[in-house]
Amino acid sequence: MSGTAIDLDLYSDTLTMPSRAMREFMCACPVGDEQKGEDPTVNALQERIAAMLGKPAALFMPSATMANQIAIKCHTQPGDEIVADAMSHTLHYEAGGPAFHSGVMVRALSGARGCFTAADVAAVLRPTDSQYMPRTRLVWVENTHNLAGGTVWRLPDLEGVSAFARAHDLAVHLDGARIFNASAASGVPADVYAALADTVTVCFSKGLGCPGGAVLVGPAGLIGRARRYKQLFGGAMRQASGILAGAALYALDHNLGRLAEDHANARRLAEGLAGVPGVTPEDAETNMVYFRVADTDDFHAACLQRGLRFSKQLGNRLRAVTHLDVDAEGIERALAIVREVAGGSPRGSVHPDPRYRDERT
Repeated sequence: MSGTAIDLDLYSDTLTMPSRAMREFMCACPVGDEQKGEDPTVNALQERIAAMLGKPAALFMPSATMANQIAIKCHTQPGDEIVADAMSHTLHYEAGGPAFHSGVMVRALSGARGCFTAADVAAVLRPTDSQYMPRTRLVWVENTHNLAGGTVWRLPDLEGVSAFARAHDLAVHLDGARIFNASAASGVPADVYAALADTVTVCFSKGLGCPGGAVLVGPAGLIGRARRYKQLFGGAMRQASGILAGAALYALDHNLGRLAEDHANARRLAEGLAGVPGVTPEDAETNMVYFRVADTDDFHAACLQRGLRFSKQLGNRLRAVTHLDVDAEGIERALAIVREVAGGSPRGSVHPDPRYRDERT
């Protein structure tokens, strides 16, 4: 990619740049020592997001990965086991954090497009009276589910998993890095999703367009322990926190309502890709479009040469993520490039990954 100018970047929604208005708002925010709880902007954000999600408390952190890992640390003891979909973000893109930070095992489920059921959890629940087996302690839910295609959990499925977990003394963590995408796509308010979990992670540096930052929300006592782990993990940012928290406050006021535009652009992209010979897209539920071509590397290299970037994901799939820095016109330009590249490439047999068939009824 050296020397190639990327004009259309669909690599990820983490690439969004703060707008001029967001930058001006950030600069005007009052700041203080966040490590001591004295940053007024951070405090305002924590109070606001906790209220939005119906939880008693929230803690601002540098990243959603840190928030997820601290959640695991708060919910488990070394030797415990967590239950998660096999393609969860925490299993593949958090650097082995569950093992490194918390000393826990992970029991991987094969959900339908990343979503499992209470029966799936029941099938892997460890006996509570065994001295030989790890203790099942935490159920991990990702909504939207990245690697499954930006999938939105069906509310009845999530309600069933939550009810089963609580009946069996299991905690539930919702990796809601893109929870507002899930809400925008489904019409289910974010606090309804959050009510089904003990703790929730929210990321601001994706579709909301912030340069960084995430929160963990949950019970006050647990968030108090999380604050200590944040210090232990090196997450204190002092006055920089207020500047980033200002971006999040701006995003909550200005960027939540426009997430539906990203979803519409993703649907248009998926529809366009479906009409290109040799390109097979998966269902686009939110702002992600996964697709396959016969030769992933050659195809993507040719797109890069024309200024269009995707990301290569597990399963040898390409992923396009729509976001606020790529408008509808950009989507049409991206499709024109794909058609040009596909027209100059030999056609091959393309099959969607069977693990991500939408088997939900």
